[in-house]
Amino acid sequence: MMANTYTTIQGDTWDLIAYRTLGSEYLLPLLLEENQKHRATLIFSGGVVLTIPDIDTSEITDRPDWLGDEDEDDEETEDEENEEDDDDL
Repeated sequence: MMANTYTTIQGDTWDLIAYRTLGSEYLLPLLLEENQKHRATLIFSGGVVLTIPDIDTSEITDRPDWLGDEDEDDEETEDEENEEDDDDL
């Protein structure tokens, strides 16, 4: 299997690259592990080719019960939408 790669654009950061390529900035440690020679880089110049690791998603579980049913951000968005609807009246 051929490794996936990502070519940076000027201003890229590790967390942004992890979010764009792996779907979450929290997977940044996996990206760093694959690209040891660039560990000291905080903000990338353009044209740096990074290796993107394959991630096994078979072990990802459902949302833990202790988190509840909704994210707080989702609730805030719904509240803001309801306020906007009230303003239209």
